[in-house]
Amino acid sequence: MNFDVQDLNGACHCKTVRFNVRLKNGLHTARRCTCSYCQLKGAVAVSAAKDGVTVLSGGEALTKYQFNTNAAEHFFCSKCGIYTFHKPRSNPDFYGVNAACLEGVSPFDFEDLPVNDGINHPMDTKGSTGPRLAGTLRYFPAK
Repeated sequence: MNFDVQDLNGACHCKTVRFNVRLKNGLHTARRCTCSYCQLKGAVAVSAAKDGVTVLSGGEALTKYQFNTNAAEHFFCSKCGIYTFHKPRSNPDFYGVNAACLEGVSPFDFEDLPVNDGINHPMDTKGSTGPRLAGTLRYFPAK
């Protein structure tokens, strides 16, 4: 797997929503999060710049979900339900993209995956300068 890849196409499960991403630092930004929403969706996200996500087709099928402060925008396909990408409230200048939606990428490609402390969100914690690490997920493939 080439973790330095910068430009990838992606799609939801039913292929209705198709998009292109220009990643900020390849797949090196892969992470999970402990916030209430991310715990349930369980996706691995990678980072793209604010102008780094281009919907190629199926934009009309994208549905936006917001909760709590309504600052973050989570997009998913209204047909198959797959989360495609989101604009986080902690940094609206980039998108988090579901790595599993990207061509040739699997969430199991990441052996050690940092997990951000989304329960104690940096915008809710005085003196915080950014996401804190809650832990690391480790994947051990069966031999």
